[in-house]
Amino acid sequence: MVVLRKLPGMPGWPAALGLRLPQKFLFLLFLSGLLTLCFGALFLLPDSSRFKRLFLPRRATASASSSSSASSSSASSSSTRDTDLPRSPPAAAEPRHASPAAPRRLREKLRTAARMAGPPARTAPGSRQQVQGGESRAQPASASPLARETRAPFRFDYERFRRSLRHPVRGGRSGEDPETRARRMKIKEMMKFAWDNYKQYALGKNELRPLTKNGHIGNMFGGLRGATVIDALDTLYIMELEEEFQEAKQWVEKSFDLNVNGEASLFEVNIRYIGGLLATYYLTGEEVFKSKALELGEKLLPAFNTPTGIPRGVINLGSGMSWSWGWASAGSSILAEFGTLHLEFLHLSELSGNPVFAEKVRNIRRVLSRVEKPQGLYPNFLSPVTGSWVQHHVSIGGLGDSFYEYLIKSWLMSDKKDSEAKKMYDDALEAIEKHLVKKSAGGLTYIAEWRGGILDHKMGHLACFSGGMIALGAQHSTGDRRQRHMELAAEITSTCHESYTRSDTKLGPEAFRFDAGSEATATRLSERYYILRPEVVESYMYLWRLTHQPKYRHWGWEVVQALEKHCRVEAGFSGIRDVYSTTPSHDNMQQSFFLAETLKYLYLLFCEDDVLSLEDWVFNTEAHPLPINHTDSKAAGQP
Repeated sequence: MVVLRKLPGMPGWPAALGLRLPQKFLFLLFLSGLLTLCFGALFLLPDSSRFKRLFLPRRATASASSSSSASSSSASSSSTRDTDLPRSPPAAAEPRHASPAAPRRLREKLRTAARMAGPPARTAPGSRQQVQGGESRAQPASASPLARETRAPFRFDYERFRRSLRHPVRGGRSGEDPETRARRMKIKEMMKFAWDNYKQYALGKNELRPLTKNGHIGNMFGGLRGATVIDALDTLYIMELEEEFQEAKQWVEKSFDLNVNGEASLFEVNIRYIGGLLATYYLTGEEVFKSKALELGEKLLPAFNTPTGIPRGVINLGSGMSWSWGWASAGSSILAEFGTLHLEFLHLSELSGNPVFAEKVRNIRRVLSRVEKPQGLYPNFLSPVTGSWVQHHVSIGGLGDSFYEYLIKSWLMSDKKDSEAKKMYDDALEAIEKHLVKKSAGGLTYIAEWRGGILDHKMGHLACFSGGMIALGAQHSTGDRRQRHMELAAEITSTCHESYTRSDTKLGPEAFRFDAGSEATATRLSERYYILRPEVVESYMYLWRLTHQPKYRHWGWEVVQALEKHCRVEAGFSGIRDVYSTTPSHDNMQQSFFLAETLKYLYLLFCEDDVLSLEDWVFNTEAHPLPINHTDSKAAGQP
């Protein structure tokens, strides 16, 4: 910078310029502003700038950067609610990295913390999101506990976990009769047939179209591929289809790409992909499945960035932007979706050592505990903005089903320590018994739907899981309550069996009604289809294991025969459009859950009880087995 000085024998330089007093004042004011601007610009230069370090010491530079980040963070926090529902992806902001002088391990932890804080566009660089009571607040990155972390990285002790299991994963296979073994081998052959055709015609796509012999991608998974691969992994392993399992594992290692940019169902990605990857890791100990599950879990976290912490149902896996389903009433979230995350997210925290996943789902519990329940019931639609119910529609089938399932299974998975989940389940079941459980004129017990106090006397195929759920919960009740619930479970399962036997194909419709003289049959054309669903055989499996009554295996074998006769085609298995037609039309879709659930439950129905023992495992709602926490499997000395 040129410095003008007064020279001897000459007037001052402002006077030399012929400026009057007001003009001198304005000129000096302009000059001082220019000097302030130039010096202030030093603080905006990158920390690594050599020019900056000429004027500011290193510590002052870091302090200026932190101050700037905290100011930016505060501005971001104040606008969080206004940006919850943008429909176009915002520009991504880069996470702030640690100082170059910091240890490499600490820098990695800080980067991980920045990724887990939420979608980059909604969280200012240098800040982290902290949810308290559902509200998002920004804090300076320097406040993060990770910045003070000096302990060794978290390590999950897999060998200790395997030693905690009470039974071999695949069981002992001793003392079974030849007929039972032959039937199990038949189901294993069906699984191999379904997998081989998927591999031949659709490997890498999400599902197989067996009539046209090609693959189907769909729009539920946000650009993710291989839904059938991930869903089939643990079934292939349990059935000891070793070659096929290695084929699936190789695809995951070489071709399963998580860097996608598309709109995904939070619920479906969680139960199919994360559930399948977690289960296969616990069964095999192969690190690739754990790392993929944790990476994908991080991509789902931005969906929780709402005023209440209740996640929205749709998320863009690339941008992190989330929104509610267009058909959901008033932008609400769905009970069966945000209520079906608990099992998987607790295991993500267990394997990563990062509590953020568990904190997200525990906050959902807090919101639900505060909101008033009409007649003790949980409606299907909740606003993620206000935390209030949007409609008073209650269903144990679609939109509500797996919420109740995850309450009792959360308690079991915690080794019966999660008393909050058990109480929520008991209270909910009591309200269901009081208001929704009905008996038809023909003596069939069913669970009706509730619409603001008015009953709709129908039951969906999806609701048929409830027989198994109620039986599972009854095992841990006492006295009259235990007997009553076991009877209720058996009656509901029998009603669902009736929906199968009353059709021409011996397969059940999507929904069946109890009105106008009709019982356990579909009365509408739109409800007559069967898409290879598992819920009825799921209840058969639970009732068999808990009672050992032969009828459940007999009913399960009837389903196997019906699948072979009506759903097996040249290149796989297909759903049918009308279960009441003896020559049904196929829908040309082999659903991934057919391999994950239907065939797995049928196989387990004809296994000994120690194969995936209920003492060691709970099944997520996609039939992926997750272990009961018999012991803390973290490495010694770890948090």
